[in-house]
Amino acid sequence: MQYKPSFCLIGVLACPTLVAAADPKPLSEIRVNSTLDGTQQPSRIWAPEGAENASTPLLVSLHSWSYGYQQDRLPWVSEAQSRGWIYLQSDFRGRNDNPEACGSELARQDIIDAMDWVLDHYDVDESRIYLAGASGGGHMTMLMSGYHADRFSAASAWVGISDLAAWYEYHLKDGVPQRYAQMIAACCGGAPGDSDAVDAQYRARSPIHHLSRVGDLHIDINTGVLDGKTGSVPIMQSLNAFNVIARANGHPAIPEADILELWNDGRLSMPAESDLAEDNNYPRDIVLRRSAGNARVTVFDGGHEALPAAACEWLARQRRRTTRPEDR
Repeated sequence: MQYKPSFCLIGVLACPTLVAAADPKPLSEIRVNSTLDGTQQPSRIWAPEGAENASTPLLVSLHSWSYGYQQDRLPWVSEAQSRGWIYLQSDFRGRNDNPEACGSELARQDIIDAMDWVLDHYDVDESRIYLAGASGGGHMTMLMSGYHADRFSAASAWVGISDLAAWYEYHLKDGVPQRYAQMIAACCGGAPGDSDAVDAQYRARSPIHHLSRVGDLHIDINTGVLDGKTGSVPIMQSLNAFNVIARANGHPAIPEADILELWNDGRLSMPAESDLAEDNNYPRDIVLRRSAGNARVTVFDGGHEALPAAACEWLARQRRRTTRPEDR
């Protein structure tokens, strides 16, 4: 399948991505009972012919901050279909403007329930269950990696939010909550510091407090160096998330001086050898790339955007056996 550069939307922000030259095959809608509250939750799905009986990889693709499961995620659909993967576009309580959304226990379980429905209906290769998302989907990709690392073989997070309290503060203007801060407060019950109960919600829903538990999960975190300036999510959200994983697994973290230099100057005056390595599968100039065991972070020349072809190319190289609770 041939691809050409184009643009998509993440939330309300324009972002370059890839569009398939051939029309994708349509998705089907399913309804899955929530194992927590008994409600029927929607998802969209596509599976290649014969996936009921032939071991097939699964891509779980997560919608962004301001959308639900019906979001147009054409580049991700096209990548999955061209590779012969099962494609699952799960809802997790819709856009992030209510307490049931934004990484709540219900939202996290919705993704697990939808995955289990797929596992019950298809012959999924359980060493190739992949998770990916951008912006709000990047937030949820990292959060699920912390809460449910054993359920995924690999995760690819793009321009995601790792610390909701810090992101709330970033979206204050002269002390007044702007759109994203208002949405966060609606999900968490108020502003950071309003009460112990509110702060507990921020902690439960913020990946940075849970990523220390990813273990040997293959996780790839990506951010554009201009995000937070031309986009809504500062690069520190991704870099600090990687540092939590690195420290938890006994690897060097990215120095704070490097993070500040990237934020202020958009480049490093003294890049590490890994920052200069070429990657023919990554269609942007790389500004920083560091690894810590099975975790990797990349800062690329760009903004608030995802590169689905690069994400899926990396995912396709990863193998790791996953475990359902009944298998333990």
